[in-house]
Amino acid sequence: MRYLLTVLFLITLSNTLFAQTNPGKGKISGTVIDATTKEPIDFATVTIFKTGTKTVVNGISSNAQGNFTVSGLANGVYKVAVDFIGYKEKIFDPVTISATSSNIHLGTTLLVSTVDQLQSVTVTAKTPIIENKIDKTVYNTANDLTAQNGVALDVLKKVPMVSVDIDGNVELQGSGSVRFLINGKPSSIFGASLADALQSIPASQIKSVEVITSPGAKYDASGTGGIINIVLKDNKFQGMNGSVNVSAGTRLENGSVNLNVKKGNFGVGVFFSGNKQFNTVTKSSLDRLSYNNTRDTINRFFQDGSNPTKRGSYQTGINLNWSITPKDEVTATFGYNHFNNNGSGVTNQNQQYLLASSGLLLSNIQSTRNSVSNFNANSTDISLAYKKSFKKGGHELDFLYNSSFGNNTVRTSQTSAYLNGNYPTTGLQSSNPGKENETELSVNYTLPVSKKLTIESGVKMNIDDLNNNVVTDTLTTNGSYINNANQTYGFNYKRNVYSAYLSASFSLFKDFITGKTGLRYERTGKVADFSGAEIAGYNTFAPSFTLQHKLDDSQSIKLSYTYRIERPDYGDLNPFYNISDPHNMSTGNPLLKPEIGNNFELGYSKNFKNGANIYFAGYFRRNTDDMQQLTTYYDVLTINDIDYSAVSLTQRFNLGTQTSIGASLFASVPITKKLNLRTNIQAGNRDNVSPGLASVSAFAYRTNLNASYELRNNLLAEVFGNYNSSQKNLRSTRPSVFNYSIAIRKQFLNKNASIGLTGVNPFNRNLTQRQTSFGPNFDQTSLRFVPVRSFGLTLSYKFGKLQFKKDSKEDNGPQLPDVGGGK
Repeated sequence: MRYLLTVLFLITLSNTLFAQTNPGKGKISGTVIDATTKEPIDFATVTIFKTGTKTVVNGISSNAQGNFTVSGLANGVYKVAVDFIGYKEKIFDPVTISATSSNIHLGTTLLVSTVDQLQSVTVTAKTPIIENKIDKTVYNTANDLTAQNGVALDVLKKVPMVSVDIDGNVELQGSGSVRFLINGKPSSIFGASLADALQSIPASQIKSVEVITSPGAKYDASGTGGIINIVLKDNKFQGMNGSVNVSAGTRLENGSVNLNVKKGNFGVGVFFSGNKQFNTVTKSSLDRLSYNNTRDTINRFFQDGSNPTKRGSYQTGINLNWSITPKDEVTATFGYNHFNNNGSGVTNQNQQYLLASSGLLLSNIQSTRNSVSNFNANSTDISLAYKKSFKKGGHELDFLYNSSFGNNTVRTSQTSAYLNGNYPTTGLQSSNPGKENETELSVNYTLPVSKKLTIESGVKMNIDDLNNNVVTDTLTTNGSYINNANQTYGFNYKRNVYSAYLSASFSLFKDFITGKTGLRYERTGKVADFSGAEIAGYNTFAPSFTLQHKLDDSQSIKLSYTYRIERPDYGDLNPFYNISDPHNMSTGNPLLKPEIGNNFELGYSKNFKNGANIYFAGYFRRNTDDMQQLTTYYDVLTINDIDYSAVSLTQRFNLGTQTSIGASLFASVPITKKLNLRTNIQAGNRDNVSPGLASVSAFAYRTNLNASYELRNNLLAEVFGNYNSSQKNLRSTRPSVFNYSIAIRKQFLNKNASIGLTGVNPFNRNLTQRQTSFGPNFDQTSLRFVPVRSFGLTLSYKFGKLQFKKDSKEDNGPQLPDVGGGK
């Protein structure tokens, strides 16, 4: 009730303030119709001038019936201009409002078309691949050929300052703490599995990717690396239009359909997309040497196996847009997402005990482990936004409601059959259904104080509610399963974040410097009922600023600072032991504190007359209470009175500080009219200082090259290569990875249709990934052979016309606020 009263109060206050700027009682009304068709013209522009001057007093647009009324006019003499695109302007001058004549009706205004008939409009515009804005970098995917039959991860590989490894882990400027959004809003689809979620979004559905390395006060403070916002395709043009995309390949199939209809002040858009990854077999091996406390015996543990996996997903949704009046917009969206990941595997295991002094074999236990996992996730996203625009341009009040309801189920089983030693067959099976509901309510207000100063403020409430139940059964010697009470549990986790911000956009010294600055406050409260989780709430004050100076019309520099945090998630906190692989376990740490990041960035951009452009950014980031993952080896690990031998346990801890210094470079150069080269280069050094652990200084880099060539009219070819170097972590080394792709596309039917061919790593069937881990009493090497070769065929078709009829508004239409007051 308090929030409802607050919203009603703000609406009343905004309307009162608006009314106070128009104290007069005069009124001018009329009707606008087409002189030829006699049909009313909606959204015709009616502008009131002080007669004899160019000063605009007031204005409005006609409604669907062609009617208009301008009220709140003081006594005086005015000039009235009635205009619309494609028609001759109609002038009424003078129009006098006085005490005795305060209600002026202009009657029916006939607008005459400036052309006999507008058959069609063809708009040709080439969107730049990269757009550098004061607060973000935008990567537009329209001409991305090599990702045309891929997924979101394939697109992200090309985005400046972003790197993606073979497992779908994403880093932004070398940081894995990244906040992901879809169309500026959070979704519970990312909470279940980020890598699976990014592989469920077809590249054909992505319009652009926004990289925000220094988010302002308007954005939620979560994510020390920054924010990546995936913007899906839409269309706000008048009329009916749509597109169909179909991709078939040796490893992946994609398909999507979009349909948009807009008539006057109401628009509807629907879409459906889906993809399927065929059965993919990854072979892997692990070799671990460990020592007991006295180091007189050696334990050698070896695993060798294969893991077939399959993925599938689909998404559908509808969005509605209604321009109630020229200054009141309502937007509603509904989306449903589903993806599944099914895997199985057979692993041969060999556990040997040897004397360290002589290498004498004391025991040799051989076994075969069979495992099955089935993961299903569903997410329903609902949002409702209202935007109130006032007389002054940029003066707005926004309300946003957004909810995401996620349901996911994980079913796993594993059995180990021993080949020697007369050990009985062991096994577990578990079912893990869970729900995650995330709701946000936000109010944002923008006030342009002057041409050089704009104030923004907002409040937000975010509620994240998750519950989980795990039922585990143990295999008995007679082949039946009984409940395992030590591995059966349930918990509820709730996190509320209340936030408020105040920011200002300004221009100083005759536009010598433009910038944004602000302060955000967040109150994080946590409630969890799992054992050992004494989680207290905490306050966060997050300042930020960005300063930009234009050296000339083609180049600029900017300096930014932002304070960020990384909140530990429920999976990081939950102390339950995951023993799906009894020799490689993981658990959470309920004592984790949020990681704090202080980020600085210096950027330079330059556009050249021939169409070339470059962007260079240097960054410095210092994290305290840095959250790092550590693996510890145990000869014997006792969990709930059960002993497990030769166990590697992985857990996250707050480990001192991490300092990162690096730079990134993007360049796009048209070598000739037909040949264009693009490159992304990123390099940096990361220092980890952790009490009780050896300090680590690690240099890493990432580079890629994209070459596109127009073979002939409407026939384009592209080659893309990407390399990520290896990097040392506290107790492990991340492997390097290289991948490449080639593509060709032919457009026809006046560029409304196209056919494309894509090859990914065509000359390499597998990528070999070698990773090392180590600790005080163990050394481990793992090898994976990941299948990467694929070929694909893509067909796309656009239909419908883009009509500019009876709509004076910008055809991009109203947009939802990026993230409202927060997350």
